[in-house]
Amino acid sequence: MNIQTKAERILQETEKIIVGKHKEIELILTAILAEGHILLDDVPGVGKTTLVKTLAIALGLDSKRIQFVPDLLPSDIIGMNIYNQKSGEFQLMQGPVMTNLLLADEINRAIPRTQAALLEAMEEKQVTIDGITYPLPQPFIVMATQNPVEQESTFRLPAAQLDRFMIKLSLGYPDSEAEKAMLYNLGDTIPFEKVEKVINAEELAQMQKEIYDTYMSTVVADYIVALTGATRNNNMLKMGASPRATRALYKAAKARAVMQGRDFVIPDDVQYIAPHILCHRLIVSNEARLAKLSAEQIVEQIMKDVPVPPEKKDYFARK
Repeated sequence: MNIQTKAERILQETEKIIVGKHKEIELILTAILAEGHILLDDVPGVGKTTLVKTLAIALGLDSKRIQFVPDLLPSDIIGMNIYNQKSGEFQLMQGPVMTNLLLADEINRAIPRTQAALLEAMEEKQVTIDGITYPLPQPFIVMATQNPVEQESTFRLPAAQLDRFMIKLSLGYPDSEAEKAMLYNLGDTIPFEKVEKVINAEELAQMQKEIYDTYMSTVVADYIVALTGATRNNNMLKMGASPRATRALYKAAKARAVMQGRDFVIPDDVQYIAPHILCHRLIVSNEARLAKLSAEQIVEQIMKDVPVPPEKKDYFARK
């Protein structure tokens, strides 16, 4: 099976449990193929945790869950060295971060010091314990959830951490038809046993590497740079998109192209994924707040203002 066929199979298996969220699951899978982390920002009860568990089964990944709470410590995530009285030596106790798919549930409930424990893991795919660096299993993906409504006992994620999430999205409430289907299929229990494993960790890592070979013309690359650059020169934004965002757009656009059955990227791939990559990285200005403009609205306007490259054969003409 090629990557497109495997991706379609993974979507089908995930939709056995998660009903009516095809686009959202597709975006998440795009980020996973692009080696990115995902932040699910949504109200309780819409299936965030269930989605992660279902994806772990379909992807054939080892998965662990951390419930973030105010008294969680960094060592509860990355692990620690514990003295063994029998051997008279310190023994490494690995933390739950040593997995392929880490569910960081309600990540904004932990104190900033604990949140920061994930920074090295998310960016460098390693952790450092007592001065010794340990590589994480590959592939390594963080899927974090947070509730945007509750403010008590929560700590807003700093810009440095938000920037490490490739995409941020919300599942939202299902429509009435999807909710009825959910009751008929999942009303009594969630049949995870119906979800079949499509690939495994080694195959996913290989798929991620194969996406590197997807061709992107200089025209499309220039378009990506123009979009992120426009966020840095906008008086409605106090902080624009980082170079990490530019790279995330580059990688995600390639993954999107492959999932559409192409070995080259077109501007439509960039436009499809850009709002989910850019919006959570931006800080709106006081002027924008007074005008009641959100980051989403500003990005929407930027995408209208930045000229879209005309269709050219150069999109698929390899040099």
